[in-house]
Parts: sequence; C-alpha cells; structure tokens
Amino acid sequence: MQEIPFCLRVGHLLPYSMSDSNTTDFTNPSTFILLGIPGLEAAHVWISIPFFTMYAIAILGNFTILFIVKMEPSLHGPMYYFLCMLAVSDLILCTSILPKTLSIFWFNSKEINFSACLTQMYFIHCFLLMDSGILVAMALDRYVAICDPLRHSTTLTNSVVAKISLAVVLRSGLLVLPYLLLAKRWPYCRTNIIPHTHCEHMAVVKLACADTRVSSYYGLFVIFCVIILDVFFIAVSYTQILRAIFGLPTKDARLKTFGTCGSHLCAILAFYIPGLFSSLTYRFGQNVPLHFHVLMANMYLLVPSMLNPIIYGVKTKQIRDRLLQLFTHKGI
Repeated sequence: MQEIPFCLRVGHLLPYSMSDSNTTDFTNPSTFILLGIPGLEAAHVWISIPFFTMYAIAILGNFTILFIVKMEPSLHGPMYYFLCMLAVSDLILCTSILPKTLSIFWFNSKEINFSACLTQMYFIHCFLLMDSGILVAMALDRYVAICDPLRHSTTLTNSVVAKISLAVVLRSGLLVLPYLLLAKRWPYCRTNIIPHTHCEHMAVVKLACADTRVSSYYGLFVIFCVIILDVFFIAVSYTQILRAIFGLPTKDARLKTFGTCGSHLCAILAFYIPGLFSSLTYRFGQNVPLHFHVLMANMYLLVPSMLNPIIYGVKTKQIRDRLLQLFTHKGI
C-alpha cells in the first residue's frame, strides 16, 4: 500500500500529481488526523487543564441557568427564554469540540471519521451563528423593555418570541448547510492531516486539491453579510438604549439600567471580537504562528460559553436572588 504523505503545514501542502509516487488519491478519506496544537504537543497535558476547567464551568453554569429559569415562574419571560436558548446553544457548541480535544491531549486519540469531522464542522458553525442571532434577539428585547416598557408585554408575546427563535434556528441551519455540502464534494488528495484541535471549516477546505474559492468566498459572505449585519442591529439597539438611559431623571435609575445593559455588552464583546479575529486570521494572517491561531480559535469557542452564565447569572438580579435562595435553603 502506498504511503500517504503527512504535511504538517496547511499553507505548504504538496502539489497533487497522479504521476507522483509519493501522493495517494483519497478523494473520500475514511479518516482525518487532528494534530491538536502544532508545536505545543509536549504541553498538551498542561494545556488540557485550563481547557477542562473552562468546559466544566460552562457545563455547570449553563445547566444552572436552565434549571433556575425552569424552576422560577417569574423568569418565564422573553429575556429568559432567549437566555435559555443561548445556554443550550453554548452547551452544544462547547460539547461538540471539547471531548475530542481532550481525547487528543490525554490519550493521543487523533483520528476522526470523515463524516464525524464534517458533522463537527457543521455543529460548530451552526451554533456560532445561532449564538449571534440570539444576541440580536436579546438586544431587541432590551430595546423594547427600556425604550418602550409599557408595550413590552404586548410586543414580545410568547408567539412572537417563538417565531423569532424559529427564525434564528432556521437561519443558522440553512446558512451553514453549504459549508457541509461544499466540503463534502471536494476531492481530498493531498493529506488527511488537520493541524487543529477540531474540524474548523477553512482548516478542512484547505486540504482539498481543487479550486475551493467558492467555499472561501461563501465563508466571507457569511462573516460580513450576516455577522456584520447582526453587529449593526445590536449597535443600533444599544445606541437607542443608551440614549434612553441618559434621558432617565435620576442618577440611580441611570446606573441601575446601565448595569443591566453593561452585562449584555460584555457578553457581546466577548463573542464578536475574538471570533472576527480568528476568522480573518485564518484567511489573511499568514504570518501569525499556527499554534497561536489554534489557541485563539479554541478560546473563541470556549470563553463565551463559560462567561455567558457567569455574566448573566451575576448581573441579573432575579437569577442571582433565586440562586442565593437555593443555596440558603440547602444550607438551612
């Protein structure tokens, strides 16, 4: 059996030639090899400690949010329904990458089935887009609650919230579907090694021995025409919110309202800034060290999932009070 050449740097893959005896055509590879963090293999066990810690906090925090909202009838409102959607999305997102990443770090289990790789890629990008859509929905809720509070209950009814939620889910699922379909049809005849901890879209596409500009352009389209639009709508909402806050009659009212919105802004910044950096670095950051990019890509997926329940749990009075009641009751 011919030996498949292993190329460690995606940007310097061997050119494909049918006459080259060192290259094997595996248009439908049965498995890909995930390297983990190239260049930092010796530190994988140590790197796994903060990764596992963030994952544990994300799991515990998001399940706590879901439990408290379910158990407390006063939290059955639009803001908390969207918060529960965000918690579920974050749970699925971090669970789609961390178990495999930790198996690489702990057990050197680097193989991943071709179909499983594409499925992981779909889940990652689908739930990233879903997070973005949910943040837009939460910004809309805050806008109505602060700028037009008397009409909040009649504007954001349960049916409207359900329709918004369905639109967010459908948008994410349908927009990411071309990622999967295009990646599945490319011929992979260079190498099956992915220098990453998970099957990121561009990391997989760069292994193909075909003109993959369609995938690259579509990825940029999703980034700029969807994410940028989401950021624009969020910016418009919070501009109006800030104007309403500074128009409040008393300083205490302004501080209280701004404190609530401040937590949302922190979650929004933690989500969009690293994500935009990671996406653009993969396409244009040829001089960025590969291990740094892989670490940033993991932080982008893990940190918001960990921070969201902390930010919303600590800064949202109803959730904080309910959580203290649970601990106080158990203590008694």
